[in-house]
Amino acid sequence: MSYDNACKYLAERYPREFARWLLDIKPPEIRVLKTELILEPIRADSLSLLRAANQILHLEFQTLPVSKPPLPLRMLDYSVRLKRKYGCSVEQVVIFLQETTNEVAFTEEYRDDRTIHRYRVVRLWEQDSAPFLANPALLPLAVLTQSGSPQALLQEVAEQVASIEDIDQRQNIASCAGVLAGLRFEEDLIRQLFREDMMRGSVIYQSIRQEGKQEGLQEGLQEGLKQEALTLAMRLLRRRFGEMETRITAKVQALSRKQLEELIEDLLDFSKIEDLEAWLEQQQQREREVNLIVRQLNRRLGEVEPALIERARELPITQLEALGEALLDFSEVADLVAWLEPLQQEE
Repeated sequence: MSYDNACKYLAERYPREFARWLLDIKPPEIRVLKTELILEPIRADSLSLLRAANQILHLEFQTLPVSKPPLPLRMLDYSVRLKRKYGCSVEQVVIFLQETTNEVAFTEEYRDDRTIHRYRVVRLWEQDSAPFLANPALLPLAVLTQSGSPQALLQEVAEQVASIEDIDQRQNIASCAGVLAGLRFEEDLIRQLFREDMMRGSVIYQSIRQEGKQEGLQEGLQEGLKQEALTLAMRLLRRRFGEMETRITAKVQALSRKQLEELIEDLLDFSKIEDLEAWLEQQQQREREVNLIVRQLNRRLGEVEPALIERARELPITQLEALGEALLDFSEVADLVAWLEPLQQEE
């Protein structure tokens, strides 16, 4: 369950509370709308129709400031689509969850030569925690609000969650708070304060379990594909070179699925066993460089998402070397995302 999904659950489950917080009104009637918009399908994070005001409250939850297309253009696109579909005014609010100094988090308009479109931005790390602590619907967001003692704030959130009388509500709020706390706190501390038995029956917890099962199935599939690639590579190598030394076989078995596929293609160019050994040494050297860069990224930017690490691992050696130099200028994860984005477009 992603941070984004936890926020979407809260906004859809408690639309009246979000409208009261962000618009400072108490709508007598409010309806959650479908989030898929017309034209080429895109999904907003949360849409609520305030009938009395004939107004739509559109929320977007952001962890990273970098996106494709850029956030200001996305907000303009959402606004136009909503007005075409519902024919009423649209109040847009972007809620940034994770602290950043990127200018996108401090930008509240899209502007080009002929168009100006404005929206609101809420940076949770600047918000007073008191209103969030006083409202169960906003309580999970409190873990990301302003505090001189973040750990004490997390403790207070956990205590407030534990005091919720309705069991289903308590479990769901606890799960959302635990997910969002992952943006700011270590997993061990979160597990200590938000015990599994507090969250087990929640829809968020069940979704997390289901995602875990799916990831397990995917990992099993990937392992099976790797074993097939290894079997084929070993068969071709033995046909070309006969029985190989144990140390060489061990190096081949340690290769990733992608490396094994590359080996199957490249071994057609090998004329002697020394060519294979040179190829394997090159792979080990590349792996050492990858591991060094990953350590540097985690040290400089904090824990980097596995998907970004995997993206970096797949870079060819020349781009890895370029990344090794570029990361010295990175100050946040968004810088890494921005650096990788042009490479992804080239592919």
